[in-house]
Amino acid sequence: MQPEQYQPPLTWVGHTWRLVAMLLLSLAVFSTRAEYLWNEARWWYFADLALGAASYTVIWWRRSHPVAVTVFTNVASIASTLSLGPAVLAMVSMATRRRWSEIIPLTILCIVANAIGLQFFSTPVEEDDPVLVQYLVTGAVTASMVFWGMYIGSRRELLASWQARALASEAEQQAKVQQARSLERARIAREMHDILAHRISAMSMSAGALAYRTDLSGEQVRETARTIQETSHLALTELREVLGVLREGPGDAAPEEPQGAPDLMALVEEARTLGMRVDARCEIDFAALPPAIARTLYRCVQEALTNARRHSPSAPVTMHIRGGPDHGVDLLVENPLPLSAVSAAPAPGYGLVGLAERVGLHGGRQSATVGDDKRFLLHVWLPWQS
Repeated sequence: MQPEQYQPPLTWVGHTWRLVAMLLLSLAVFSTRAEYLWNEARWWYFADLALGAASYTVIWWRRSHPVAVTVFTNVASIASTLSLGPAVLAMVSMATRRRWSEIIPLTILCIVANAIGLQFFSTPVEEDDPVLVQYLVTGAVTASMVFWGMYIGSRRELLASWQARALASEAEQQAKVQQARSLERARIAREMHDILAHRISAMSMSAGALAYRTDLSGEQVRETARTIQETSHLALTELREVLGVLREGPGDAAPEEPQGAPDLMALVEEARTLGMRVDARCEIDFAALPPAIARTLYRCVQEALTNARRHSPSAPVTMHIRGGPDHGVDLLVENPLPLSAVSAAPAPGYGLVGLAERVGLHGGRQSATVGDDKRFLLHVWLPWQS
């Protein structure tokens, strides 16, 4: 991570306490020689003030130009005690970047600048400690500034990495939420299609008989109207059941009735009462079939009968279900194509697409083909265990 990425923005509080700390350090050192400079070397007194003012000005660019500001303040501190505060802050700020290519030469410059200042710019009123002690103190102070700056930089980078991880985790969580919403919407769409398409196609077929059959007796008309009424009632009932399941919890682990394998024959009988010619053979142990697979198998049969009723209402339908725990479940539904397309029928395909997705979720396979003999064949294979 680059230093610019983890340097926190400074507030007015941060600027204030840094300025106060620099002023206290500068004034504490300057006060020890101010009287001597005013009386004995007034030019030096004003030079100290001028260099100090320049150091306090350039220190505001210590983050954008750390090397240049550190060099200037350390060189200025050779002759200006007022520049010591900015020089210390610039050194610590530069060390927070933790770049040895900058730290090593600037540390050497700081030590040399302090040595030159002690050797050539000290005043008689200042305490005359042994040279070796002065150099040791200078080295220790410089090392402490560097280590303190590196510690601050390491802490800042650690906090920035934690913040970046938190943001990444939040973004990942948001992505998972959006994915879950999309999956739930797709599941709701499949459920709505399975319920409404089956029932509405049955009502459409019955209503079509009333519209085009003029030879029906009054009893037959009443019977057909009763069938439409019962079918619409069943559609509303099943729609309420599906919405209730969607509100209670996601997933297809606990299917609502009637959507299990034992109801398949009832579904076939219902299609026959609506006028379809269905030849169904079932060679499977319904009781041993897992509930999730039973639910999907029911939906496959329902979609197959709905498509046949919608696109080939008068054609015979052959359905064969077979399988076992070792082989899985095979569903074969076959019907001849109509001689002419029904103009009022909607564009097909969405039900089979949703059904293929449902089958794929359970690890199964689906194929819908048209043979050379103009017969439509739907083949679905489902594993015995989902």
